[in-house]
Amino acid sequence: MEKKPSPLSFHPLRVLVVEDDPHIAANIGDFLEDRGHVVDFAMDGISGLHLAVTQPVDVIVLDILLPGIDGITLCRRFRDDSEKTTPILMLTAKDTLEDKLEGFDAGADDYLIKPFALEELEARLQALIRRSASNLSRIITVGPITVDTGQRSVTQAGTPIRLNRTCYRILVELMRAAPDVVTRDDLEHLLWSDRRPASDVLRSHIYDLRRALDVSGKNSLIETVVGVGFRMKSVE
Repeated sequence: MEKKPSPLSFHPLRVLVVEDDPHIAANIGDFLEDRGHVVDFAMDGISGLHLAVTQPVDVIVLDILLPGIDGITLCRRFRDDSEKTTPILMLTAKDTLEDKLEGFDAGADDYLIKPFALEELEARLQALIRRSASNLSRIITVGPITVDTGQRSVTQAGTPIRLNRTCYRILVELMRAAPDVVTRDDLEHLLWSDRRPASDVLRSHIYDLRRALDVSGKNSLIETVVGVGFRMKSVE
């Protein structure tokens, strides 16, 4: 039977599935391969990390509960030790808010709860690829701040700035949009998808980002637009 590519696909994806349940892995692989994608598998965290670092992969589907090293640790090591910016979708039965926030903080880009529809999985993978493809420019500079998205580095007037993953993602979003405003809703969706925290966690992250970037005696580089969101100033 001839394979039919997904109507959502703009090109076949190279997908790494890191999942220790052979039934789930087989279902994902059969579905995606039937849609014209190329799928590779790892059944434990150590093998998954090795393949993620050494093989050309467009997107990673990553279970959390894995033998060897768990998915959270794998994701964090991959983001810390690799120069790759491969999108990662966390796939797990753990559905508490704390679990989701931990996954996003480790560097995941999306989250899907088991059980799930295979069609939704593919749609989410395609969305991650489209988002990644729209962010091809590696170097972004706004005022004194420069971000190299390939190296995941931030400098201010040439001085390195250390940011946690959440603050880094907020900064990149604000800088890409500058001088336009990024709404609170858009930032919350970027960070937590449709599983947003009830409390104002975003405000806390904005505070931490300002504390890392702002210079004493000068106006903040991040402006609050009351009732709308935030924007990055191009000049101090």
